[in-house]
Amino acid sequence: MATEAASIYPSLENRPVKGTICLFDVDETLTPARSSASPEMLELLSKLRHKCAIGYVGGSDFSKQQEQLGTSSIPVTTLFDFCFAENGLIAYRLGKPLATTSFIQWLGEEKYQNLVDFCLKYIANVKLPKKRGTFVEFRNGMVNVSPIGRNASMQERNEFEEYDKIHHIREDMVEALKKEFPDYGLTFSIGGKISFDVFPTGWDKTYCLRHVEAEKHISGTEYKTIHFFGDKCYPGGNDFEIFSDSRTVGHSVSGPEDTMKKLKELFDL
Repeated sequence: MATEAASIYPSLENRPVKGTICLFDVDETLTPARSSASPEMLELLSKLRHKCAIGYVGGSDFSKQQEQLGTSSIPVTTLFDFCFAENGLIAYRLGKPLATTSFIQWLGEEKYQNLVDFCLKYIANVKLPKKRGTFVEFRNGMVNVSPIGRNASMQERNEFEEYDKIHHIREDMVEALKKEFPDYGLTFSIGGKISFDVFPTGWDKTYCLRHVEAEKHISGTEYKTIHFFGDKCYPGGNDFEIFSDSRTVGHSVSGPEDTMKKLKELFDL
C-alpha cells in the first residue's frame, strides 16, 4: 500500500521544487497537542508533496505518530516521504524502514538503571497537586520523564503545564540530573506539556538529517534546502537544535493554523 500511495507523487528526484524538503515537528505544528491532524492539514501536505519532499520528525514513538497523523486504514508511512520517529532513530523512507539504533545499547543497562532509579526517587520527593502514572517511559532512542505521569488526562496535563510555568518542576529536575550524571553524555530537552526527554548528546532532532543527507547516495537527490517547522524553537525546547542548525531553514510556528498559513505563502499552495 505504501508503494501505491507513493506512486501518485513524482519520484523524489522529479519533484518540481528541486533539492527541497520540508520537515515538520508533530505536536502543535501539524496537530493540536496529542490530537489528530485535521483533514485540511492532510490535504495541504498532499499538495505540498506534489511539489517537494516532505517528512515529519517527532520525539515520541512511531505508534503515537500513526495515531495522530494516520488512521486505522491509512498508514502514516504512506502520507510522508520520510517518517522520523524518536528524532529519526526509527525512520521510514517511502514506506520502507531504515536502519535503527537504540539508547539502551549506547548507555548500557547499569547506567540506564542508575538514571531511572534517580528519576523515580526524585519524583517521589516532589509534591505536586496531582500524580498519575508512567513517570518514566522507555523508548528506543531516549527516556521520557514526566513528573505528573503520562497517564494524566488532557485537563490534568493543562493544569500541570500551568503549575510548571510557576514552579519550574521540570527545569529543576533537569538541573538535578545534569548535576548527578555529568559524565553520561546526555542531553535533556523539555517538550510538550508534562515531560522532558533524555537522550545521548547529538541524538536530538538533528539526528534525522543524516537520513536526509543519505538520499544523494540513494536517488541522487541532494537536499540543499531543508525547511523545518516547529513550535518549540527556543533554547531548551525540543525543536531548537534542528531549527538553529546551519543545514536548515527554520520556521517557528504557533500551531497548526500558523503552519498552514506559512506553507501557503512559501509554496503558493
